[in-house]
Amino acid sequence: MKSLYSAVIATVALLAASPSPADEAAARGETVVDQWCRLCHLRATDPPNPDMAPPYEEIVKRPGRDEAYFVEFLQEDHFPMTIYRLFDDEKRDVVAYLLSLKRN
Repeated sequence: MKSLYSAVIATVALLAASPSPADEAAARGETVVDQWCRLCHLRATDPPNPDMAPPYEEIVKRPGRDEAYFVEFLQEDHFPMTIYRLFDDEKRDVVAYLLSLKRN
């Protein structure tokens, strides 16, 4: 009985430690952002630079910046992003990443 109890506790601990699908999507979105978007956007730890776009941690705090806003925004070209084309799954992952920043 004790070994069964230990096995149940170990399984629960493993499941609790496993990333959720939302966490996995956010991690993939962060990879996309680091690959394509960091060329123009500051990181939160960077010093201010008027030639760079603001950090995402700042953008997500602006009023009205919710999931619907980001989904719509990523469907439209915006300069200079017109030179980049993200796949739909990448866009969904970027939105998951942005929403994860709101929770932090």
